[in-house]
Amino acid sequence: MEIHQGHIIEKVIRRNGHSITDVARMAEVNRRSVYNWFNQRHLKQDVIIKIGRLIKHDFSLEFPDLFTTSDFISQPKKSANLTISDLNKDVYGVNHWKDKYIDLLERYNSLIVEKAISINELKPYILVNLVAMFYFA
Repeated sequence: MEIHQGHIIEKVIRRNGHSITDVARMAEVNRRSVYNWFNQRHLKQDVIIKIGRLIKHDFSLEFPDLFTTSDFISQPKKSANLTISDLNKDVYGVNHWKDKYIDLLERYNSLIVEKAISINELKPYILVNLVAMFYFA
């Protein structure tokens, strides 16, 4: 019987107490990609190595014919070799600016409600802001 690499990786991740969200964040992919990895019988070796380094697990134990222990030793990042993509990364995290924008929209809506005289004056403002809030949520 052939081994299912995705299922083995999923078991290791869950057994070691890692959340799927955290693994996705560390790998800089969305959660759906992580679940897709779990469903694949064969994964690219670089994906397995990346996951192993992120969760600090040596997958040479599960796949001795594919890897050695040295494959899972983390490589230190070289800070002197910054790329444009490194400089463009959001230093506050993915959700920081989205959360700030939603907070600002909520405060703006509260201000409009306080200042409004009748419901007819509110309709255009609420509609625009509700659309914006659902778009960024």
